[in-house]
Amino acid sequence: MKHQVLDKTFVPYLTPAEIEAAIKRMGADISRDYAGKDPLFIAILNGSFMFASDLFKEISIPAEISFIKLASYKGTESTGNVVTAIGLERDLFQREVIIIEDIVDTGKTLSAFLPQLLHQQPASLKICSLLHKKEATTHPVAIDYLGFEIPNLFVVGYGLDYNGFGRNLNQIMQIEA
Repeated sequence: MKHQVLDKTFVPYLTPAEIEAAIKRMGADISRDYAGKDPLFIAILNGSFMFASDLFKEISIPAEISFIKLASYKGTESTGNVVTAIGLERDLFQREVIIIEDIVDTGKTLSAFLPQLLHQQPASLKICSLLHKKEATTHPVAIDYLGFEIPNLFVVGYGLDYNGFGRNLNQIMQIEA
């Protein structure tokens, strides 16, 4: 079913069931890999809030979660500038850290943010992303836990937005060609 978000029309791409299965898989993998540790998850707002919430429910080991807001989008295009709006207030020294991201496309946001985290000398730093647009990547970053690799499509839903709208959709939809 088509869905209108502002002036754009979107069509289904990933169903709620597909998203849920990927999250359960990632949660099981992380729980296995971090058994006996107490990782700190850092969810990047605004887009990752739904994914972070659902993923965190699938983590079966002791863990903490914190949030930071980074932005690099306006409309359907990356601005090329990374803006930090809310800072991280946790001490990362010798912590196992897992970044939760909704989507990695150009990689610019994470490549600008990761040095700030690495400066705090975490014991390890891994990236968990629901989506990756490999074709769009200009700043490669290693994604350790990935839900889906997608083509260079503009998508909304499940936390992803178009000018602030569409985040509330329970599925991921692509812009209609």
